[in-house]
Amino acid sequence: MYHKFYQVILVITCVILLSGCGTYFNQPITVEQARIGEDTKFTQTLRDLPVPKEPVVVGVYKFRDQTGQYKPTEAGSTFSTAVTQGATTILVKALEDSKWFVPIERENLSNLLNERNIIRSTRKEYRKNKNTNEPQLPPLLYAGIILEGGIVSYDSNIITGGLGARYFGVGGSTQYRQDRITIYLRAVSTSNGKILKTVYVSKTILSQALDASFFRYVKFSRLLEAETGFTKNEPGQIAVSEAIEKAVESLVIEGIEDRLWSPAADQQEVNELLVDYNAEKNEAQNTGLYERYFKERRGKKSLFVNGGLALISGDYNNADLSYSARVGGKWYFNPYINANASLSKFQLRNEEAFSEGFNAIDINAELTLLPFEKLTPFFFGGFGNVNSDDFDRTFFKFQYGGGIEYLVTDQIGVAFNATHNLVLGDKLDNVSQGKRDDQYFNFSLGLNWYFKSPLKMDKELRKQKRREEKELRKLKKRNRQVIENGEVPKG
Repeated sequence: MYHKFYQVILVITCVILLSGCGTYFNQPITVEQARIGEDTKFTQTLRDLPVPKEPVVVGVYKFRDQTGQYKPTEAGSTFSTAVTQGATTILVKALEDSKWFVPIERENLSNLLNERNIIRSTRKEYRKNKNTNEPQLPPLLYAGIILEGGIVSYDSNIITGGLGARYFGVGGSTQYRQDRITIYLRAVSTSNGKILKTVYVSKTILSQALDASFFRYVKFSRLLEAETGFTKNEPGQIAVSEAIEKAVESLVIEGIEDRLWSPAADQQEVNELLVDYNAEKNEAQNTGLYERYFKERRGKKSLFVNGGLALISGDYNNADLSYSARVGGKWYFNPYINANASLSKFQLRNEEAFSEGFNAIDINAELTLLPFEKLTPFFFGGFGNVNSDDFDRTFFKFQYGGGIEYLVTDQIGVAFNATHNLVLGDKLDNVSQGKRDDQYFNFSLGLNWYFKSPLKMDKELRKQKRREEKELRKLKKRNRQVIENGEVPKG
């Protein structure tokens, strides 16, 4: 038995280590040479943007770290800053990669002006000695747009957690921590000071630690101990670069949409670019802090069918599970509350003492807790009646229950639910004894089909939609009356 437990722990340890095998089997055991810096996943996206009709000359004076934070440590903090202080350089590189902007030197403008003064002074002295007429030093480019903003926040440990298992000295564990940086980037017109566009991007930084250990006395006075593991931290500079490159991409595309600048591409390519970006933007706007994606999902009406098991709790002992099937429909008042009605067919039995088929009609009010997510729990309660197959016995009942639903698509959901039925009568199983009425349970798994467009998340939008539907029904009714009276409908 102990041997089996060791096998289980060994498997868990292997799974933990292999989940990060890319790092584990690529350990730095040799001195590495300098190499060209790696690209982020948005670097190529910037390079693949359609070229502009004319690049925009921009100046970046300072894209600063505005967090004012120092790097956190287990002992508190140090005087090392939490994020890179070279964000201006990263932004200039991103602007070059996009091919939409011509960045000009503004961060160290005094150095540039000093060097130009040296050039002028040297040329002036050279002309005095040689009596030559050299051309004047060309003027500096001026920016039509200034890019401002910075890294506005660095949030540490927004999510922390881990998992581990240990049995008789054999075990493994994993820990993780997630930080988050946020940047803002805005374009300002130098002609009038108007802020043309502001974009906002956030990026998480993941740190992981995996370890496994073995500690066991293999025999008397003989101890075997082994441990291994690794820690992987996402580089902060890469995270900042990725966020800045995403901000530049957003600035370019939103500028195209607002006609601040124009691409040298056909309209179909531009439209596809805008559609993809707006879809991504809509998804981002509906995604919460911890990657919870909120979306208008379920339609106003739905049909459902499910099957499962029924179990009686009556006057006989040794109840057996039997079949249950149900079909019905739902009508949503809002994304959270709906009314539903269903017809079910099921069998109840107690081994050899009782077995009979029944039909039931249920009317329920249902509460959906997380209507804008794919996976959501729900609770319901209501009333109905149950009768035997030959309709010789009919009982009024109350029922309540709950379950969980997963949306495979916005139209189809898979749901599991359990229902407790409280029958107002004690002869459901043809026997009446004791003070308690008969009860039965249903456990079912089924499909939901949703119809019509999803209900709006915003309450005012839902009210407006209902008003529009009401006006449309009035208009149709008035047109029918006009046609019945032999008149020609107007409009």
